[in-house]
Parts: sequence; structure tokens; C-alpha cells
Amino acid sequence: MKDSARLTPGSNLITRRQVLKMAAAAGATLASVPFAPAFAQTRSVSLVLPWVVNGSNYWPIVGKAKGFFKSRGIDLSVSRGNGSVASAQAVGNKQFDFGVVFFGGTLVNAARGLPLQAMATVGYDALMGNIVLADSPIQAPKDFEGKRVGIVATSAEAPYWPAFAAKTGIDLNTVTRQQLDARMIERALMEKQVDAITAIGSSSLPVLSSLNVETRFIPWAKSGVGLYAAQIIALRDTINADPGLCQAMVDGILESVLYTLKNPEESLEILYKDQPEIALAKGGKDNARISQGLAQATMLADEAVNNGLGYSDIGKVADMIKLASQAGALPADGKLPVAEELVSNRFAGKIKLAADDLALIRGNVAPYLKMIGA
Repeated sequence: MKDSARLTPGSNLITRRQVLKMAAAAGATLASVPFAPAFAQTRSVSLVLPWVVNGSNYWPIVGKAKGFFKSRGIDLSVSRGNGSVASAQAVGNKQFDFGVVFFGGTLVNAARGLPLQAMATVGYDALMGNIVLADSPIQAPKDFEGKRVGIVATSAEAPYWPAFAAKTGIDLNTVTRQQLDARMIERALMEKQVDAITAIGSSSLPVLSSLNVETRFIPWAKSGVGLYAAQIIALRDTINADPGLCQAMVDGILESVLYTLKNPEESLEILYKDQPEIALAKGGKDNARISQGLAQATMLADEAVNNGLGYSDIGKVADMIKLASQAGALPADGKLPVAEELVSNRFAGKIKLAADDLALIRGNVAPYLKMIGA
């Protein structure tokens, strides 16, 4: 969004008092709806996703279809990304107004000096871990010793494999590390070229499951090696200059997230209509359904349940920054970001999970929690 198109705070907002007066006149109540600014003129806003549109990240498209952004005066355009690091960089370079990216991508770019901030957290576990076949003798971390582990050197989780090994007492000198191409890693496991792979669960598990390969996931987060997943990010300049727009975007995205949590099947139909190639591809619908379920399984952390959707634990963020630094996942010449500057709860926590909704959602995600060993 060009600077000339930005609004000064309050320049064309309908005030809360005006909205309440209109609602009262119509006999409506806003008690259960988080207030977000309504703009006198519709504003064009761009958003970039972390990757291609899929079941794990498509909720802004659902919100657009359901009118959650239009009702807030936003004409939203959604673009695919090419990985969280690239998407965060694109937001930092003002190619997009906002981004939905994994915390690790924002962290790397912040260490490089881009003034980015996460305004809300959607997924609370990036699902870094190992995948083994269901009948694998690997049951505990020490069982990796003497085995072959496939790794894509450039993958998001690769730098954290030694950290998991150190936390759990694995002697990596006894483990054969086999470098694999990203396009071949799941096949290498299926064909038993390796005994295990490192992976982002929400990426590899749907691929294997849609091919009817039974697997087990060994999550690193249980051993203290975990990062937040998807977050809503913007430049700090955008946040400071236009907090009303930022609140509207956070509320619109989180309302979209809540809708998909409560209505997963209907939401997928919206995805198939927007991205018909997913429905036409062999195994495409299964992949989308599983990707959605796994992503949603990471959304019910205590932070969201106790404080409202989007809320981040700043203490945990500080620990994640330290973990990434020690793992060598950040630029060697970069500046270590400060947790309170990198992540904020200013716009988060406005949408609460009602008890009946929480029960419904927990039932929806139960099979996927089992898949990720939660």
C-alpha cells in the first residue's frame, strides 16, 4: 500500500459511538462482537500467505467469501507465498501490507534488520519433528542412534534437529544424516531408504496420509524445541500509522479462523471453489482436509483458550528467540530481536472462545491431535 494511500488515524473512521447508536436504533447488540473500525470508504489491502494456498492457511479466503473483511471496509487481495522467510521479507519491503507467516520467518527477517512485528498468533506449534513409519522400532529418542535420518538441509526444521538431539540425549555421532531433496523426502521414508525424516508435520503428514502410508510423528515441542507457527504480521510503521486498519485486519482474519474451526467441511468447500485445482488433483481433497486439521490442532493452545484468539505468550517468544540463536538459525551478523518488540498483544485477544464452541472445536480436531502425538 502506497504511503499516499494511508489514512491518518481516525481520518475517515466511523466512531464506536456512532456504530453503537446505529445498532441501538436497529435493536441490535454488539456485546458479543469485538469492535473493529468501519471505514467510510472501502480500502484495498494486500495480504501474502506463507506458501501456496492450502488447507493449513486458506482462512483469509474464507473470510473474504463470507464478507468478514468487506464488513470492516476492507477489499482484501490474497497472494500465495514462497516460504515464510520470503513472505516476511516481502512485507518488510512493502510489497504487501500484511502477511500470514510462520514465526521463524519473521524472526529471521527481524534479525536481518527489517522492522516487522507479529500482531497475533494463529498457530502455536510449527510442528517440527520426526516422522517414522508406523511399525518402526524407533519409539524413544535414543532409538535414533544407529539409524538413518533423512533431512532437507534448507528446510525450516533442519537447524533445530541438533537442538532436539541435545535435549533428549541422542548421540548424533551414531546417527547417519542423509541429505535429501525436498521433493523426495516422503518417498525416501515410504521406500525405507531412511529410517526417519525430519519434517514440518503439517507439510509431510498430509502427503503420506493421502498416499495411505501409516506413520507416527515424534514432536520436538514436547522436549522444549518448538516455535510458534502462523502469525499475522506488518511493518511497525504500518502499525504505528494505522492502528485502526491493523485492528480491523486482525479481527477479520481471526473471525475467519474461528469460522473454519467451527465449520471445517463448509470452509473446505469454499477453498475448492476458490482453488478448483485442489479438488481436481489426485488426493487433493484428502491433503487439504488433513492439512486443515493439523493446522487447527495447533490453534487451541492455552494462550488462545485463556486469553482470546491471537494472544501470544511473550515469555515463550523470548525462549524461542534464544532457541533459534543457539541453533544457528539466525544470521550470524544479525541483531537478536527483543521479544516485546517482535510480538505484541495490542490487537489480539478480542475474540473469545465460548465454552460450547470450544467443545465443538476440540471434537473436530481430536483425530489430528492424535496424528501429531499431542
